[in-house]
Amino acid sequence: MKALVKWATAALMTAVLTSPAQAQQAKQIGQLEVHYSAIPTTLIAPQVAKVYNIKRSKVQGLLNIAILDTRAVGKPAVAGSVSGEAANLLGSNKALEFQEIKEGNAIYYITTFGYTNEETLRFKIDISVPGKSTGRLEFSQKFYVD
Repeated sequence: MKALVKWATAALMTAVLTSPAQAQQAKQIGQLEVHYSAIPTTLIAPQVAKVYNIKRSKVQGLLNIAILDTRAVGKPAVAGSVSGEAANLLGSNKALEFQEIKEGNAIYYITTFGYTNEETLRFKIDISVPGKSTGRLEFSQKFYVD
């Protein structure tokens, strides 16, 4: 089972980080480099979605956050607190509940969210790593139903 989880983690991160639908982006928050990407869950392989209990749907997205420490040699991943919300242009907010995934030296925070065709969502994500930095990541992205 551990080999399956390791494979699934690698497959999930490959799908998220190399998706043609949305290039990975990053923001500097103090000494942290926060990488983020939001993609439709249909881009995730069914086997990987099953391992992480991700519902694959044309109207469901996945947000992935990774936090790196820029002051440490090799910019290692660091654990922290990740919380936030997504709001559409009409102001309807949805709290996002993140799941932490640790595999080897990698640490990811993922959450899912719903959307409608051509809906733009505004994400406000609070990032905190005790003893390092705290800040907010904000971005907007338009989603399409396949």
